[in-house]
Amino acid sequence: MDLLRFITAGSVDDGKSTMIGRLLYDSKNILIDQMEALEKQSRNKEDGEIDLALLTDGLRAEREQGITIDVAYKYFSTPKRKFIIADAPGHIQYTRNMVTGASNANLIIILVDARNAVVEQTRRHSIIASLLNIPHVVVAINKMDLVDYSQDVFNNIVIDFAKFAKTLGLHDITYIPISALKGDNIVERSANLPWYDGEILLDLLEKIPIEKDINLTHARLPVQYVIRPQTDELHDYRGYAGKIISGIYKKGDAVTILPSGASSVIKEIEIGGKIVEEAFAPQSVVLHLEDDIDISRGDVIVKNNNQPQVNQELEVLLCWMDSKPLKQGNKYLLQINSRTVRSVVKEIEYKLDVNTLEKNYELHQAGLNDIVKAIIKTASPLPYDSYKELRVNGGAVLIDETSNVTVGACMIQ
Repeated sequence: MDLLRFITAGSVDDGKSTMIGRLLYDSKNILIDQMEALEKQSRNKEDGEIDLALLTDGLRAEREQGITIDVAYKYFSTPKRKFIIADAPGHIQYTRNMVTGASNANLIIILVDARNAVVEQTRRHSIIASLLNIPHVVVAINKMDLVDYSQDVFNNIVIDFAKFAKTLGLHDITYIPISALKGDNIVERSANLPWYDGEILLDLLEKIPIEKDINLTHARLPVQYVIRPQTDELHDYRGYAGKIISGIYKKGDAVTILPSGASSVIKEIEIGGKIVEEAFAPQSVVLHLEDDIDISRGDVIVKNNNQPQVNQELEVLLCWMDSKPLKQGNKYLLQINSRTVRSVVKEIEYKLDVNTLEKNYELHQAGLNDIVKAIIKTASPLPYDSYKELRVNGGAVLIDETSNVTVGACMIQ
């Protein structure tokens, strides 16, 4: 059974937490003790209805303010697929939380309040979705019950969003009219929306093809561990263990080890202690090579005919996540997959306005939640791909050397 990771985003009070609660409630993914706790917490509501938003708004501050602050992760499954949901906060001061939650998502659900149409926060979240190159987009037009389930309201929002999405290069967009509060078109098709003949939300989440999201062209295997038992029975055993992040490897393939540039041929491929003829992303494997080469954690094994860039100077879009400002000349550890190197922020070219995509070339530092274009120089060469082409080998993080805290998320250009 495959796994779909998706994130929900949208303006404050658009109903993200309620929609997730409805999805879990109507698909019978709530435990009895959770249900009892919900009923207890919802007792004071005037209409006596269960407040489904409480399922994801776990922090006390969130419940008191009626907003989402942290990224809440929820896990559920149906007979067709497993799911991990990230409920991202809508406020601009939590941009870093959204970037974190969206970084490995296959799909984003952008909620739009049918009464307010496309607002500034909708645009900002769409821009972040495009920067993070999320493959599938669902625009859920919520609170249709408050606009009398009007088809005209729905159509006008679709036209408005489609115009904006075209400028961002968003693709594979699906529009669904819903009411999270009433449960319309979430798990069951609604009789209140007879004019809508597209897929309802859960059906779409179960059916959307994610196999093509895995790149099988660019073969990349970051080495996580070198297995060298040096026992009597395994005296000559030398295996390079790691997870194939993209591509396919076969016995006999000519490979290059980066950043050193040494080359060899795959002698054997091992999965779970068994020898196989080929392996592909996202399998975890042990590769054995024909030659004894100096390979260590962080090196990348790639096929000769399709190699990434190897450089010491990276051009990145960077989301800053620390309360201390980012300044030119600051030094950090940069980690991409299993490779960690020392680095320096050589230049901050501009700050990107995530509401308008305007570039401010006068600002040469970044504060919390800012997104900037920067040049980073690393102490040693780094194998990488552009984030647009291969997300799994184009994303990196900056780590504070003294506190070990992740302070920045990088999308290599």
